Amino acid sequence: MAVSKKSMKWIPWILILPVVLIRGFTTLYPILVTIKNSFFDIKILAGVDQFVGLANYVNVFKDAKVQTSVIFTVIFVVVSMFFHILLGVALAMILNMKFKGRRFLRTIVLIPWAMPAVVAGMAAKWAFNNDYGLINDFIRWFVPGYQNSWLINTGTARAAVIAMDLWKDLPFFAILVLSGLQFISGDIYEAAKVDGANGIQSFFRITLPLIAKNVLTLCIPFTLWRLTTFDLVYSMTSGGPGEDTALIAYRITTEAFTNLNVGYASALAMLLFVVMAIFSWLNIRVMNKFDS
Repeated sequence: MAVSKKSMKWIPWILILPVVLIRGFTTLYPILVTIKNSFFDIKILAGVDQFVGLANYVNVFKDAKVQTSVIFTVIFVVVSMFFHILLGVALAMILNMKFKGRRFLRTIVLIPWAMPAVVAGMAAKWAFNNDYGLINDFIRWFVPGYQNSWLINTGTARAAVIAMDLWKDLPFFAILVLSGLQFISGDIYEAAKVDGANGIQSFFRITLPLIAKNVLTLCIPFTLWRLTTFDLVYSMTSGGPGEDTALIAYRITTEAFTNLNVGYASALAMLLFVVMAIFSWLNIRVMNKFDS
């Protein structure tokens, strides 16, 4: 039986319908439920489920724990992304050089990224231990008797979390930057060399401008991943000392699944969602201006 052209138009929609339904159920529906829950006081253990309007949102701005989490989240995202860009580009430049064993190095450099964040956090908890940790043992080679309880003091605990985040995700960032470097023709560098440009001049006048858009594009997902990080903190410091390393995503998880304060956690999640949406929009605007 022949199929009419009008019927043929519906075939693609029928084929993608299962995917649309699955994505709608796993993405759109949870978002809608979270929006609804953010206007309710839902405490599972106390059996409370009542409409409170904007009270959860108001309480967020009064919560000292949330303020601490916001401060560290800002520090974490800014410092981590700064070094992701700085060290990521440097590592990509090294991996782009021609030397023996380059392919092997490009492979093994991704091992930290492939490691689950929970495993990396547990390993870091051991590595930063004052008595038998790898970090202090290494420092004692140069500073005998060195003592530092990294995960007990606020400043060093925060530095340790940022360092582990860099150790885990920096190689992946570098590999993605490397993909952009490999699209740059070697003829451009040869022409610059003939004109008398040295390595530093070639980097700032050729390499950096040509990979800038690639780096800016990578900043969007990598920043959003930093904003939603909780597993590394969960396994490494559990938000301690006190609440000083509790990222905002970890605070949301704690409120929802430990304190079972679902309504309050939903309000926090919606505010984080708005921040992420605004950041993505601003970054896209910057990229559009970069193109023009």
